[in-house]
Amino acid sequence: MTDLQYQDLAESVLKSIEMECDRLNDETDADIDNQRSGGMITLTFSNRSQIVINLQKPLQEIWMAAKAGGFHYKFDGVQWLDTKNSSDFFANFSRYASEQAGQPLVFKAAD
Repeated sequence: MTDLQYQDLAESVLKSIEMECDRLNDETDADIDNQRSGGMITLTFSNRSQIVINLQKPLQEIWMAAKAGGFHYKFDGVQWLDTKNSSDFFANFSRYASEQAGQPLVFKAAD
């Protein structure tokens, strides 16, 4: 994958997260504060816990730091998969965000 392809795909993930936070804030009482700075988004939940998503351009990865730990994701041509166990980024992100928000939250990639 070229650097430009990586950038486009990774930016799409960040934009999806931002849009999903807006949707969830409208549809639930999750009250997720999301702040973006360049290739990084910090989500802060009402209990003050955070999830940080950032782009790792030299490695062409997306990194996620949550209470559950730190995770690295690489694009396999279809989706972003954990480099250790091949689990899906958005499935994991939804699970960790739900745990930290104390309620079920579903994040998905934009169509």
